[in-house]
Amino acid sequence: MTEHVGTGFERGTDGPKVILAGVDGSESSLRAAAYAAGLARRQNALLALVYVQPVPAAGAALGALVADTTGEIAEGLVAEIRASAERLKGVFDVRWQFHTFRGDPYAGLVGAAEELRADAVVVGASEQAGHRIVGSVAVRLVKAGRWPVTVVP
Repeated sequence: MTEHVGTGFERGTDGPKVILAGVDGSESSLRAAAYAAGLARRQNALLALVYVQPVPAAGAALGALVADTTGEIAEGLVAEIRASAERLKGVFDVRWQFHTFRGDPYAGLVGAAEELRADAVVVGASEQAGHRIVGSVAVRLVKAGRWPVTVVP
């Protein structure tokens, strides 16, 4: 029998332990980030906080304005997360990174999870009523069946 040493990354069994949390500034996403931070601390894993910056529709008259606004949201999230991390310094020793991806939330989180080699994905429950009927990003991530997904209310 041939032993295959270093033949690649096998999610959940070797390589970097990465817990990805999707954040968008909503209360549920911030609770998801806090929950993911606790998981990362207990498992000595890297916490990857991911904001998916929406891409305006082609030809949108206010495209630049939307891009500026979502850029400001990302900057605000980073500032808020950094401030929270400073307050908790010494209480929780969590390695974390902040990443911004572009696209729709589902595709952005999938791309981020693949690129960052996430072992698990944590997201907040959708706060939009329509998602209860059509399906939320969280439901789509669960149906993809590629990572353990935790949905935080």
